[in-house]
Amino acid sequence: MTENSDRLPVILIALLKGVVYREDNSRKWQDLIDHQGPVRDYLSVIGLELMFFEDEGFAFLKNRERDDDANEIPQLIVRRQLSYPVSLLLAQLRRKLAEHDASSGEERLIIDKQEIIDLMGTFFVSGSNEVQFVRKVDGALQKVYELGFIRFLGDKKEKIEVKRIIKAFVDAQWLQEFDTRIEEYLEYGKGNQVSGEAADE
Repeated sequence: MTENSDRLPVILIALLKGVVYREDNSRKWQDLIDHQGPVRDYLSVIGLELMFFEDEGFAFLKNRERDDDANEIPQLIVRRQLSYPVSLLLAQLRRKLAEHDASSGEERLIIDKQEIIDLMGTFFVSGSNEVQFVRKVDGALQKVYELGFIRFLGDKKEKIEVKRIIKAFVDAQWLQEFDTRIEEYLEYGKGNQVSGEAADE
């Protein structure tokens, strides 16, 4: 094998482990650019598709679109059902990123945790138990962090960076329909007041 071909397994393993970011490893990112063809060919054999966002600086894998063929390859990437608080938080963060991109020349969007709590509070009736409400928001933030859409900054995690990969998952159509779902969100929040009940996670 040449040094050039030796890099292909490194790229494939990185993609199979998760999202590849330009900012994390510039050499691996350049290797991905140089090897897009072989990477796509290999992934297609195992039923995966490369989602490559060169301008935004990230790449990840998704299942290839399926047909009705009985011999279709089993899906390697499992879709996750998200709870209401997590879905709502993702929509809010995606909207903030769109507003940021429209009004700022800065690439990074960093938000105070308190601002997120205030945003979420619009859709939940917190009642008398503010601690339980903040715990619910913390749980949603942790899940969104585990999904790779945010990064906590500082030891106290009071500032949060919204990672741009959220744009690939919370798409423009969802964002456009956000306003039409506001009443649904509010009704849900009224029926799930944060008191002594267990938080949705």
